Amino acid sequence: MHILRIEHPVPSFEGWKKAFDNDPLKRQQSGVRRYRIYRPVGDPNHVGVDLEFDESTDADAMLSRLRELWSRVQGKVIDDPRAQIIEVIEAREY
Repeated sequence: MHILRIEHPVPSFEGWKKAFDNDPLKRQQSGVRRYRIYRPVGDPNHVGVDLEFDESTDADAMLSRLRELWSRVQGKVIDDPRAQIIEVIEAREY
């Protein structure tokens, strides 16, 4: 499993969430199996997203498409996004 982990400040969580829910990059069709949205307690305008993929090539392709999208919305919906692709080595649920 591969995760594209993204973090960035947002001017407005509500505005960002509306844009995220519009799904301009068609997450499911792009290989996203599931996603998680998180943010630090006490900082509602900082967002993290984990997009989970079966294949690293799908995660790479999504990151490229996201960078193109971010260049168009920088300062409007998001600020200074950081992203990396990580590989899950082990997971356990209790």
